[in-house]
Amino acid sequence: MKGIYFINDRISLNGLSKEESIAYQKQTILEHNQINKIQVAKPNLYQLHEYYTNLHALLYDLKKEKQELDCFVIFSSQIIEDYIYTYPARWLILKSFFKEIITVAEQPDLQVKKVV
Repeated sequence: MKGIYFINDRISLNGLSKEESIAYQKQTILEHNQINKIQVAKPNLYQLHEYYTNLHALLYDLKKEKQELDCFVIFSSQIIEDYIYTYPARWLILKSFFKEIITVAEQPDLQVKKVV
């Protein structure tokens, strides 16, 4: 399976620092990808990381490449709630590029705090 994963670098999870939250999301997602044999696709060869931190940039790259992928892996739906509610049309377009959206650690008691 080929997929892309997203890490929200503007939040703090469960009171962790911004850097710890990024590391926690990345570690959890990479373990999931390895277990489920998900190969990370990189539509933009010039991006710094193998993951995306900006959903607008991801949408732009997917439109440019016109590539359909198997999955979009995120840590939890709570980390993209703001994007979904603020840009519902863009979210529908973005998720149309993937066969499935995978949430790795859905936690009802997850505390997400914005950090800029």
